Amino acid sequence: MGRTNPTFRDILARMEDEWGDFRRELRRRHQPLFDRLWTYAREHADAASQLNHPDRLAPMLVSIAIEQEDRIDELEQRVDELEAARDDSTTDGPDRDAHLRRDE
Repeated sequence: MGRTNPTFRDILARMEDEWGDFRRELRRRHQPLFDRLWTYAREHADAASQLNHPDRLAPMLVSIAIEQEDRIDELEQRVDELEAARDDSTTDGPDRDAHLRRDE
């Protein structure tokens, strides 16, 4: 009987173990960030399994990039909302630039 290929989740678990020493040597404040990258990779393990890419790191990196793009989109949307709220509050208030205009 033939040997089955490991799942991408198995590959990720093995890779995470391989990177354990690296993680331990990171500064404490960076360790949760490192862990988040693995979480990002696991989020797309099903899609990565379908790829069956010869470079086991490539689908992981693309998964991380997708999650980071999603995070950037969320943050940009939040900035837009905050800027819109700020603009609404300044246009409804008193004329804040009145002191900058010269008397004609």
